[in-house]
Amino acid sequence: MADHSTTRGAPAAKGSAPPRKTSFLNDQRVRGVLYQILTIGAVVAVGWYLVHNTLTNLAARDIATGFGFLEREAGFDISESVIEYSPADTYGRVLVAGLLNTLKVSIIGIVLATLIGTIIGIARLSNNWLVAKLSSIYVEGLRNVPLLLQLFFWYAIIGVALPHPRQALEPIEGWFLSNRGFRFPYPVWEAGWTLAIIGLVLAAVITWWLNKRATRVQGETGRRPNVLLPGIALFIGLPVILWAIGGAPVAIDMPELSGFNFRGGAHVSPEFAALLLGLTLYTAAFIAEIVRGGILSVHHGQTEAAVALGLKRSLVMRLVLLPQALRVIIPPLTSQYLNLTKNSSLAIAIGYPDLVATANTSINQTGQAVEGVAIIMATYLTVSLSISAFMNWYNSHIALRGGRT
Repeated sequence: MADHSTTRGAPAAKGSAPPRKTSFLNDQRVRGVLYQILTIGAVVAVGWYLVHNTLTNLAARDIATGFGFLEREAGFDISESVIEYSPADTYGRVLVAGLLNTLKVSIIGIVLATLIGTIIGIARLSNNWLVAKLSSIYVEGLRNVPLLLQLFFWYAIIGVALPHPRQALEPIEGWFLSNRGFRFPYPVWEAGWTLAIIGLVLAAVITWWLNKRATRVQGETGRRPNVLLPGIALFIGLPVILWAIGGAPVAIDMPELSGFNFRGGAHVSPEFAALLLGLTLYTAAFIAEIVRGGILSVHHGQTEAAVALGLKRSLVMRLVLLPQALRVIIPPLTSQYLNLTKNSSLAIAIGYPDLVATANTSINQTGQAVEGVAIIMATYLTVSLSISAFMNWYNSHIALRGGRT
């Protein structure tokens, strides 16, 4: 009976009815796409409502809208600018000048904060008790004091503690330090100096290529070609040759006291110096902890193996620990770069004419707050995304190279 029932049951299973079709809305993929469409539609609808409501209210109050004000004459001056600017220029130009001031302090601050933070982070791991403790005091002290207070402190040091121009400090002949800023000799800019800068850039690119080639040769043959001497020769010789081709200019603009202030030479304003000091030292304290944590993440066996091979402690740090720690350091380091760039907006508190300060003055004069705030937000968003994109690329580059080795 068991065999008979099995035989009869087999054809029934083979010829059974097809499975019932699932409902359109029960398909998980369809629901996922539908939910995304509904979410995007809701966001667009809310955005359209806010924009429409804002434009309606502005029109009801006879408040001008649009970005046409960017072509009108600004009528106000700023204390310093990377590009030439006068009150007769447009609002668009003064905003560009403010943006360039922001980028100037941000780029210099990122470079200096990285150098100082790396040194302090390594120093915190020193076997020397005094060095380690001083580094810890620096980190814990600066990280726990608000940045705005630090900016006020440095601005007060420069603006109050330093003497007036007539009693300016002169640590080196021709270099003056006063409450009006820092003045030092500067070459009269001619074509030769421009070619010399191009030579430095070319030397850096060629040295980078030589170093990359030396790494590849070392991996193939076990011997690393000498890059140090050719690199030094390039950095010295190439700019000098191009400088000579450009006419070998030697004229120097020396600062000199004229009335109640100095004229001539290069000038670093008290506002820029205070902002740069505050941003650099504050961010360096955070970077130091990131570097220290990245180094500690490398297994101690790597250090023991490198020391067993006869490498000095400095070479162990430079060739073994830091390259491996970079994969841990880069992601949080990106956040600190973004923080430094955004924190530069505090410049308005000490009178440095950055993007926020120039946009704020433009808003007060034109009354177009929506457009001014939109410009600020879009600019900081673009700069932040650019920094993130570069650091993400570099992080991927480090990870891929580490995976191949």
